[in-house]
Order: sequence, then structure tokens, then C-alpha cells
Amino acid sequence: MDFSGMTLNERLFEAKLLDQFQAAANAKDRKTLIDILGKVNVKPKEAEWTIDTIFNNSEKYGFKRQE
Repeated sequence: MDFSGMTLNERLFEAKLLDQFQAAANAKDRKTLIDILGKVNVKPKEAEWTIDTIFNNSEKYGFKRQE
């Protein structure tokens, strides 16, 4: 699938991975998040940055607060 020009949410939605991504983010499951992001053509360094951003600002992005 060509994900060029799509936002991350659009990529996840089109790939039918949005629910899995949200569950992994709420569970703070970094490995699963990296795997999912790879499936929508997010490069490893970008995936790490995205995950760190989400984990550092969980509530802002609609996920459970970090404990």
C-alpha cells in the first residue's frame, strides 16, 4: 500500500491497525508499536521518536497517563 502523503493516523486506519496501535500504546508495549509502525512504512528512528513522544505526553494524544 502506498502511504505517501498520509498522516500517521490515516496510515494506521487504512492498514486497519489503528485499534491495535491504540491498545499497544495504552499497554506501553514498545515492541508491538515498533512492529505496527513498520507495517505502515515508518522508519525505525521515526518510530522510536513517535513512541517516545506519545509516552511523554500520553494524555495529550488520548492515551492512558504514564505511571
